[in-house]
Amino acid sequence: MDSAQINLLESRFFAYYNEKGGLTADQFDALRPYFSFKTVAHNTYLLRAGEVSHYAFFVERGLLQSFSLDEKGGEHILQFAPEDWIISDRSSQYFHKPSDFYIKAIEHSTVVFIQPDFMEKASLWSNEFACFLENSLQRNIYFQQKRINSLLAMTAKERYLAFMDLYPSLLLRVPQWMIASYLGITPESLSRVRRELLNDR
Repeated sequence: MDSAQINLLESRFFAYYNEKGGLTADQFDALRPYFSFKTVAHNTYLLRAGEVSHYAFFVERGLLQSFSLDEKGGEHILQFAPEDWIISDRSSQYFHKPSDFYIKAIEHSTVVFIQPDFMEKASLWSNEFACFLENSLQRNIYFQQKRINSLLAMTAKERYLAFMDLYPSLLLRVPQWMIASYLGITPESLSRVRRELLNDR
């Protein structure tokens, strides 16, 4: 992992929090001790199960995933994080408990490592950012509930259509087995769903 030389004001990271959270260039400058840009190679682990999470990760460029492993070593993907997405183990970070999950780069990526103090201080300095952060937390809970419901109640076809809606840029970026893992189905079932959708056109 190497530090990335990036002009902050030209970064997606600045654009994201400036637009959505109202942080100014001066506020970002004051917050510099609490984040850093790093380049991570394909297959680099940013977090491993058993470690306590100390960062949230904003994807400047590339693609990350979070997943767990079952007792047989099978991989169960919880989330993908392409550009402009944030990924973390919030419960590990908040409760200072070992994580049950892994976070790994599945493309060569540029990632912003964000310390908890970034969010805390930004919320104190900006009411707009504090409101944005609260809304983000509520949205995260909403999407987690939808994800659980999709695994419990949706058909494989409905899950795939929801995946296409949530991650339209990833269909050609990740292998089929990873999409199947995220959907909780076998690659063979995913192939059948894709054939059905082609035949429906």
